Amino acid sequence: MSQVEGFRSPYDKKAGGLHHLGRMIDKIRLMQAGRLPSDYHANYGLSVGLDGHLCGFLNVTFKEIETRVADGGTDDEIVEWIFLRGLRPNKMQARVWNECSRKFGWNDAISKYVQKWKIEEGFGDSPACTSFDLIELQEGRGA
Repeated sequence: MSQVEGFRSPYDKKAGGLHHLGRMIDKIRLMQAGRLPSDYHANYGLSVGLDGHLCGFLNVTFKEIETRVADGGTDDEIVEWIFLRGLRPNKMQARVWNECSRKFGWNDAISKYVQKWKIEEGFGDSPACTSFDLIELQEGRGA
């Protein structure tokens, strides 16, 4: 995989102050425009992936967010809609999500999957151990 124009890093927190939220919105926009590379389709909206975890945290469904994104609007408008419909995280909740999400795959339930993914993608010698690390490597932003 390589960097996709219009697709933010999962580390970006500009959308609602939360890791991955802007990237998830980008992913939905790219899919709806027919521009999301097929390599990303398997994890699109996956309930056990970052999308599903973030939706669970925010208490909204991925499908609801897809529908809202299809209606158009800025990131700020979509984020506000999500927060009104589900959870508007306070500073501590945002901190917990951000710390948890950036460590997703490190010594947790998906660690084995992340290690398998790392080897399959040819990054076996890399110290990367989280899904964020691997996304950054795959998209040419990681070291």
